[in-house]
Formats: sequence, structure tokens, C-alpha cells
Amino acid sequence: MLRVSVAKSFDGFKLDAAFDAPAGVTAIFGPSGSGKTSIVRAVAGLLACDRADISLDGRDLSKLPPNRRSIGYVFQDARLFPHMNVLKNLRYGGTHDEKAVIAVLGLGDLLGRYPASLSGGEKQRVALGRALMSAPKVLLLDEPLSALDGPRKAEVLPYLEALRDQTSIPILYVSHDMGEVARLAGRIVVLDNGSVVLAGDVEDVLSDPAAVPFLGVRDAGAVLTGRVVGHADDGLTKIETGAGALWVPGAVGRAGAAVRVRVPAQDIILSRSVPSDISALNILPVTIAGLERGTGPGVAIALQAGNARLLARVTKRSCDGMSLGVGDQIFAILKATAIAPADVG
Repeated sequence: MLRVSVAKSFDGFKLDAAFDAPAGVTAIFGPSGSGKTSIVRAVAGLLACDRADISLDGRDLSKLPPNRRSIGYVFQDARLFPHMNVLKNLRYGGTHDEKAVIAVLGLGDLLGRYPASLSGGEKQRVALGRALMSAPKVLLLDEPLSALDGPRKAEVLPYLEALRDQTSIPILYVSHDMGEVARLAGRIVVLDNGSVVLAGDVEDVLSDPAAVPFLGVRDAGAVLTGRVVGHADDGLTKIETGAGALWVPGAVGRAGAAVRVRVPAQDIILSRSVPSDISALNILPVTIAGLERGTGPGVAIALQAGNARLLARVTKRSCDGMSLGVGDQIFAILKATAIAPADVG
């Protein structure tokens, strides 16, 4: 368990944040300027704080210099040595579990190449490998995909998922991309103006209507876990989740594979009855578990769907017109095409 409590005053801004991060990925999410990078720099020992209480499994890291904290750090840019090939860049970090690191990050075909010949995604995979070769007890990933375009992000995300599944150390993942967070993280710490406003399991936080003002209406949405049932001839994949069966576009994974699906709140339509003659393929029976009326025109509605939770966002006019209230049994409707390929991992 990594325990973090830090405070630092800047000109016009104060960081004061505390949270715990167990083994696995803990996302640090928030808008630009909310203090995300300052936190990981403090954990790494690269930022002098007014207060820093940082411990790993009871071992106090706060007074140790950066090189004695056993921390791996991957920045937004790969920062590889241009005069070294990939293998030498990796070994600069160390030689811990070299074969396994090369295998999990798919670096075998790149070892003799130099950074100038690598794509952005390949460079970031090498940077990850170099950090892992130092045998870190904690891994810090500071927006490692922010400089990559869509195709390069799609290239790297599966490797990050594999890394998450094959390591047992705390990983702090800084991001302002909710798609990345939903796919990778088990826990999330949401920052606003230097303070922690929400923290907990990703599935709980993202399905909470109270989280919408901090996540933003475009990023709000629940995460479902499930397994691939199979692939249809028309290009769709059926996934069985705790909320029921979902059809999503594309050939996602293999049959039986465990997957996560991010369901954007703004793409869910609510109905009091089962619709007929409708193009949407996903119609789930749900119970309203909570409502949060915002200051604008919207209402965030928590939905209990089987043993999972969804989040919907509708207008106040629609909510009032349908007389929606806690405990009502209704239907959540979701087009298959509303779920982007990047939202399934």
C-alpha cells in the first residue's frame, strides 16, 4: 500500500492532497492545473513540499533522496538516449527480469533500433520497459499517452493493460483522459484545484451522480466488467456484463475474455416501457438509485442494473416530464455504436 499526504503552496495555488494507492493502477484525474503532476513529482522526491508524508508498506519514503525510493517514473515524452539502441536504453534502467519486460511490452523486434527510427508509441513502450528494468516498488506514469495520436494510443493501451495485469505494485497513472482511466484503473483519485474531491473504486466513483460536476458532463459514465460471449457475422460482439448482455461494434477480444466497457452517461436514453421498432440493440431493465440535479439543464441519474450500476444524464425537462424518482423501474437504452472501440478494453 502506498500512502500519500502532501502539501505545497505555489503562487496563487495550494496543493493539499491525501490518498492511499494499493497494488494495481490508481488514476489521478483532474483538469490541467489541478495538481496531478505535482503529486507524482512529490512521490518521486522531485518536488520539495511544505508537508510530505509518503510511505510504502509502512516504510517512510519522505526523507529519502529520489534514487533511494525504488520508484520508476515515465514522463509524457519518452526521454530516451538517442545514441543508444533500444536494448541499451532498457539496460540503462537495470537488468531486472529483462526477458519478461521485453515480452510483456512487445519489444523483441525493436532491440537493435535507435530512438530516431521509432514511432511515438514504440518510444513510450521502451520508456516503460526502462522504468520496469530498475525493479521499482512503485511506478509513476505521468500522462504517458498524452503526446500520442489516436492510433498510437490504441497501439500502447493493450501493453499497459498487460503491464497492469502482470505486476503487483502500486501504479499511479496521471491522466485527463477518462477513456484511459476507465480501461486501466482499479481506483481513481479526482482532484479539483489542488484537493482530493473524490476517491475510491473506479466503478463506484464513475457511476456516482455527484461525480459529474468534477468529471465533466462529456466524461461522465459508468464502467462495466464482463466477458465476451462471441462475435456475430455482422461485425458485432456480444458481452455479458453484470447489467445484462451488451452488443458492441467490432470483433472485441476472444470468446471468454474478460473486458471492461465504458458507457457514457450522455448516450443512455431512458424509457418507462420497453420500446418497439427501435434501432438501438441494448435495452436494459434498471431501477433508479439516485438523482442529482445540476445547476444547468441536466440531471444525473444513478441506475441499478442487475448487480452493476449505470449513470445516465438527461435534461430536467425530460426528468420532470417522465416524473422520474428513486425506486422507479424503467429501461436504459443504448445504441451499440455509442460505445467506441477505445472504450472497450
